[in-house]
Amino acid sequence: MADCNIAAALHEVAAVRADEIALVTGKKGRYRKWNFAQVLANSNRYANGLLKSGVKRGDRVMLMVRPSMEFICLTFALFQMGAVVILIDPGMGYKNLLRCIGSVQPSVLLAIPQVQLFARFFAKPFITVRQRICVGPSLGLFGKTLHSLCRKAEADFSPVRTQQNELAAIIFTTGSTGPPKGVQYNHGIFFSQLELIRDYYGIGAGDVDQPGFPLFGLFATALGATAVIPDMNPTRPARVDPEKFVRSLIDWQVTYSFGSPAIWNVVSRYCIDRGISLPVKKILMAGAPVSGELIKRVQQIIPPEGEIFTPYGATESLPLASITGKEILRETWPQTRQGRGACVGRPLPGMRVDIIAPVDGVIRSWEEAVKLPACEIGEIVAKGPVVTSAYDHNEPETRHAKIPDQDSIRHRMGDMGFIDRQGRLWFCGRKAHRVLTANGVMYSVCCEAIFNEHPLVRRSALVGIGSPGDELPVIIVELSENVENEAAFFAELKALGLENPLTESLTTFLIHTAFPVDIRHNAKIFREKLALWAAKKLHLRACEKGL
Repeated sequence: MADCNIAAALHEVAAVRADEIALVTGKKGRYRKWNFAQVLANSNRYANGLLKSGVKRGDRVMLMVRPSMEFICLTFALFQMGAVVILIDPGMGYKNLLRCIGSVQPSVLLAIPQVQLFARFFAKPFITVRQRICVGPSLGLFGKTLHSLCRKAEADFSPVRTQQNELAAIIFTTGSTGPPKGVQYNHGIFFSQLELIRDYYGIGAGDVDQPGFPLFGLFATALGATAVIPDMNPTRPARVDPEKFVRSLIDWQVTYSFGSPAIWNVVSRYCIDRGISLPVKKILMAGAPVSGELIKRVQQIIPPEGEIFTPYGATESLPLASITGKEILRETWPQTRQGRGACVGRPLPGMRVDIIAPVDGVIRSWEEAVKLPACEIGEIVAKGPVVTSAYDHNEPETRHAKIPDQDSIRHRMGDMGFIDRQGRLWFCGRKAHRVLTANGVMYSVCCEAIFNEHPLVRRSALVGIGSPGDELPVIIVELSENVENEAAFFAELKALGLENPLTESLTTFLIHTAFPVDIRHNAKIFREKLALWAAKKLHLRACEKGL
């Protein structure tokens, strides 16, 4: 792959679809739109302006702007220049945010005024920044403005030729099982992702995308599709305003949309309550296991021929596998409800999935790994063109998560699962969320499914209290409505557990008002936090009983 700069795809698309709408933004039904020629011209002007200001190939540029035309065009501009784009979820909390910024050592801060002000108050993590460029009014306080740099810039720019392994971006994980980590993305990975999205999901020119995750708007534009940026806060998908989200879906006759299950949970309920049918023909839901109940609801509000996909992967390897909602409802959801795990489908073209015996430490080479047979639960390991090779400035985590395999790298997903006899991958829970009891291992997704069947349980979480190998398994539930008799409710949960050999040993239950969840998808449960909460709760309960 001699040249795999994803920005070159924008040039190619603009050459044949110049006057077609490429990008739409707006609020309250008032939209702004740009065609492909305008998007390319804006990107070129930004690239020329940034280059003239001193930003150069290889510079680490922290890009912190809201989903907008500027976000899309600046990202393409930086790719064109060969700069390294750093993307961080601002909603991860101050402590994590500051730690992540310091770890990646940005040389340029390209951000809105609020972030520039934040960088002045918390200066230490930004000590490596040599240039500040404000996307918005600077007031003479936050460096040069993007507008001033690019106002007279040329609208032509030739993207640099990038190699497959040349660093393109650093994107942070959600931190669902530990501190967020910066994942190094090279240009070859972006190019491979673009090809998979185009070829496997059949997305391209003529499609209209409404991405619930801003970065996916780049892929739409590069594929010749129209990207409609929804009026929402992408760091709070569960708080999406369904009226606004649905309005733009209908106004622009959106044909496909990628988003967290949290978005579609809110949107599907809103549409069903109001009898609204959507034009969307392809919906991709990812970030957490997707229930059959949610798939049924979403299927009701899209055309009969419409299809739901639930891609599986991680920031370090996405997409890895995929399955349709129809196959889930037809074949795998009944088994999921009985505790088998969540089926996430077959590996995508070019991707390889293996299951190995779990190892707590580093695996120095693939020859050391012990592969497991079909239907046996173990660690999920991925190999293929979208698998990243390293965390940024984090060699210990890189050694732990990556397995050298001759001239390639395999990634340990941090998930437990198995491959069935049809070649489908099943997800049983995070490796860090296993509960290691005296009677054996218990897996979160498998056990929780049993208790999620209770009509009053919105969702549940399995945690372990005590030392590994002798942990007390505890089920914590978040209610869909209040219970009047807690003791009777817990007796019903215990009875449910006794009906399945996976959960017959579970006798300890707690109620939590609102589970802590990840920022990006609002769907991954922070079981580590719940385990600490449960330990305190059970300790207080024991003290009250005088034990």
